[in-house]
Amino acid sequence: MITVERTELEGLLILRPRVFRDDRGWFLESFNARAFAEATGVSTVFVQDNESLSQAGVLRGLHFQAAPHAQQKLVRVIRGAVLDVCVDIRPGSPTFGRHVKVALNGEEKTMLYIPEGFAHGFRTLENDTVFSYKCSDYYHPPSERTLLWNDPALGIDWGIADPVLSAKDKAGVPLAQLAI
Repeated sequence: MITVERTELEGLLILRPRVFRDDRGWFLESFNARAFAEATGVSTVFVQDNESLSQAGVLRGLHFQAAPHAQQKLVRVIRGAVLDVCVDIRPGSPTFGRHVKVALNGEEKTMLYIPEGFAHGFRTLENDTVFSYKCSDYYHPPSERTLLWNDPALGIDWGIADPVLSAKDKAGVPLAQLAI
C-alpha cells in the first residue's frame, strides 16, 4: 500500500509506503510494480538501481540524462537524511525552471517519483547517509547533463553556503544555457 501526494510540478510524486512496525523493528515493501502503477497511474520498468553513501554537507546534482536516454527515477533514503530537490526542465512546461524540495530520511521511508524532464539533486543532512534510486534507463555517459546547483535563476535555498561538491557538479551549466 502506497499513499501518493501530488506536488505543484506535474508528474512529480511523493510516495509514502506502509511501514509495519513492532517491537522487533519494521518491515516495508520498498517496491512492487503492480502497487506502484495502481497508486500512481505510472507504468514503467526500472532497469538499474543505484546507491550512494555521503557525509553531511555533500551536495550531489542537479543531474539528468538527455533524450533518448532520459530517466524516470524512484528515490529514497535508506539511512540518514537529505534535502531532495527536483527542477522542472521540460521545454514548454508551465512550471519550467521551478523546483520542489522534499525532506527524505531513513526513519519515515518517504520516496519520491521523478518523471523524465526533471533535474535532480540532494544535499545530505547527516553523516553516513545512504541514498538509493531506481532508474528507467541505463546510465549513458554521453547523455549525462548537470544543471548548476546554485544558479540564481533557480532560486534554490539549499540551506548551506559551501557544500562539498564533485568537479562535475561545480561545472554544471545555468538553466539559460541548458541543452536539453
